[in-house]
Amino acid sequence: MPLHSRWSAEQIPPANRPSWQVLLDEQHGIVSLEQLRSYGHTPDAIVANVEAGRWQHVFPRVYATFSGELARPALLHAALRYGGRNAVLSHHTAAEEWGMLPIADRPVEITVPYTSSAISQLPMLIVHRSRAMPYIAVETTPPRTRTTDTILDLAVSQPTPRKAMMLIVDLVSRSSVPLRSMLGCFLLRPPFRYRPAIRQGLALVGNGLMSALEVEYQEQVEDQHGLPRGSRQTPFEVDGKTLWEDVTYDEHGAAVTVRLDGRASHATAGIAFRDRRRDNAAELAGRARLVYGWHDVQSSPCGVAEEVRRVLVREGWDPTGSRVVTCRRCSEGS
Repeated sequence: MPLHSRWSAEQIPPANRPSWQVLLDEQHGIVSLEQLRSYGHTPDAIVANVEAGRWQHVFPRVYATFSGELARPALLHAALRYGGRNAVLSHHTAAEEWGMLPIADRPVEITVPYTSSAISQLPMLIVHRSRAMPYIAVETTPPRTRTTDTILDLAVSQPTPRKAMMLIVDLVSRSSVPLRSMLGCFLLRPPFRYRPAIRQGLALVGNGLMSALEVEYQEQVEDQHGLPRGSRQTPFEVDGKTLWEDVTYDEHGAAVTVRLDGRASHATAGIAFRDRRRDNAAELAGRARLVYGWHDVQSSPCGVAEEVRRVLVREGWDPTGSRVVTCRRCSEGS
């Protein structure tokens, strides 16, 4: 973090402050009212610049020293400047900065100490409060919540327990955040809201369900339709390399592979080549394989289950004595 990136007038003596232009460069043209006054800008001068359209008022006591639309770095800095010295990016905004979620057109989200006077400034800014600022913040540029706390905060903000569980599974499995770190964060800062659902999501990841799609497949296709639970992340040797199949049913007497295509990285050339070699290896080994995406499992789990059942039986699975489950969707004819 730059030396003067979050200074206040009381912190740094005038002789040690950066020049006006250096300050603007470091803060992407964003300044607080306190900083303006410390650099000699009178209230009348500030009003004159805003009324003339040279500057613009972004949030209470925060100004942009330029006209026109605020670029993302300027907007993030304006939000942090409004939140105060200890404010950090959090929730969706922190997830975007960490690369967990794509950048989207939504309000900036920050977290401030519980005693802060900052409040949400809709539609541009959402302010959250925390009593655990020393534990959740990390001094990146710009400052944000830790990866583990970002995921936990996002889960707690979901509208339902199931969505909280799915988000935990999806983000933990797609990010580089170790499961051990997530469990440590959960134990250190156990959420009051959705605690059982979040615990279940972490347990699912620990049991090898590496994406939200795999959770849906297990629950909506296998469990709801009396199908056997397949093995997850089964290793296969292809061209001297170990590749992993999402779901296999060999332990149930059927050489069947189900691939769940729910990861954006499958679109890259390297992954496409890997999948082609995997397909060829499966064909040469006489393995049956089925491929389903998120839309298939979400919109038509009954149809997916019927296809999997037919292939399992064809390849040797004996359904005698299997679990009898009546799927609500099937019974309703959907």
